[in-house]
Amino acid sequence: MSPSPSLSAGRLSAGDAPPRLSDAWVALAGLSAVFLFEMLDGSVLNVALPTIGRDLGSSTTGLQWVSGAYSVAFGGLMLLFGAVADRIGRRRVMLVGLVLLAAAGLATAAVTTTEQLIAVRVLMGVAAAMTTPGSMALAFRLFDDEGLRVRALTVISTAGLVGLAVGPTVGGFVLAVAPWQVLLLADVPIALLALVGIRLGVARDEPADLRRDPVDVVGGLLGTAAVAGALVIPTVLVGAHRASAWGWLGVVIVVACGVGFVVRQRTAAHPLIDLPLLARPLVSSGLLVKAASGLAVAGLSYLVTLQLQFAWGWPPVLAAVGTLPQVVVLLAGGRLVGPFVQRVGLGRAAWISAAAVVAGLAVFGALGRHGYAWVLVALVLVAAGMRVVGVVAGTSVLTGLPADRTSVGAALVDTASELAGAVAVVAAGTVVAASVTGGITTATWTAPRLAAFQDALGGSGLGLAAVAAVLVVAGIVRGRSSPPATPPSDPTTVATPTIALTALTALAEETSHA
Repeated sequence: MSPSPSLSAGRLSAGDAPPRLSDAWVALAGLSAVFLFEMLDGSVLNVALPTIGRDLGSSTTGLQWVSGAYSVAFGGLMLLFGAVADRIGRRRVMLVGLVLLAAAGLATAAVTTTEQLIAVRVLMGVAAAMTTPGSMALAFRLFDDEGLRVRALTVISTAGLVGLAVGPTVGGFVLAVAPWQVLLLADVPIALLALVGIRLGVARDEPADLRRDPVDVVGGLLGTAAVAGALVIPTVLVGAHRASAWGWLGVVIVVACGVGFVVRQRTAAHPLIDLPLLARPLVSSGLLVKAASGLAVAGLSYLVTLQLQFAWGWPPVLAAVGTLPQVVVLLAGGRLVGPFVQRVGLGRAAWISAAAVVAGLAVFGALGRHGYAWVLVALVLVAAGMRVVGVVAGTSVLTGLPADRTSVGAALVDTASELAGAVAVVAAGTVVAASVTGGITTATWTAPRLAAFQDALGGSGLGLAAVAAVLVVAGIVRGRSSPPATPPSDPTTVATPTIALTALTALAEETSHA
């Protein structure tokens, strides 16, 4: 008997369960494109920041927000759109988000000012918040067999990892032959590939699988306002002549929104976040470690870009070559990840990998100004640590949650990383803006000004490393307070780390062949 037309075309109808991974190739291609965009977008943009700043005449603060606006919108709205997707359909929300992403990418061609580019980056962050929460859930839904589910998640994760690894290098070489707009216009074909793959390869959500309780829109808006305000206000307060009554009024509003969000989540009939779940030791431990890693990775990426291209005057191509060791570690280290985690255990793997990421940022802060060799050490340490920490931190969170809350847990892990990354960029940019007079993209580099710039970069690196270290220590302490695991009376009530460990090993194997 020949396979059904739907399977042979890679299209799955509701209720289909393909016997092979290749039978869902259309859907997997679309979902992989979503993760490729998420990881490639930020990494490819960082190497282009100096070129963008010079072309648009950006101020130090403006350049900071070209990078940070995306993370603020992404991290601030992810939980809200995840809740919306659970109610009206993950596939539907993802398709709308991909259309928005393609439109925002096309809008890049018309950008002529820093403010316009920041607006485009906000739209891209909104699109990412709409597409990311449901992507893993859609991949999981494609198959009934656990082994196929693990392999599907592995394929999709590998696409994102490759994008994260090669983004800076590809971006640097593209800038040698094309304008920077090309880097963001590349999001358009990626979005179209994802749109076609998901539209043709993923069945519509079954009504029975959707939640019926209302979305906590008020809580979502309060949380988003608190997050965005907390990231914007420091920039406003340190700006020349702007630390006025309006700035301090903004502080009051942000605090009020934060308090209002907590109160809303404690009293709402259907809260966006079930706060008692966050208090569980494994959950809070995993989120703290993931936040530390996200802060260190984003902070180092931003600071290295400023160091190589502004302080040392490297062209984008040479800066791209300078990031190649990180690519090598990320891709070539795949075979070592699974055995390492299985040998030392999830708990030790989490803090060892997080400590490596923090150490890399500290090395850059203390010694990065003294030569590329120290930058190289920092890049290798961070790459080695981030190769592991994401999965083990995520596993900790999912293990500590009931099985019916694991989608929320996955969104929380991504949110912790994105928001921590946004904090890192905003903090570093704010320190540089406060320490260096004039715009770093336009002013002449005198010796005193360069020394102040180097001091700002080093101080930012050490400060972020200290914050990340505190998060790691808090995560370790919190994780050790977890009671010993006991078999649950109902095996469906607690998520198991077995799937994550299997996926980690499979990811290592898949990446080694990428």
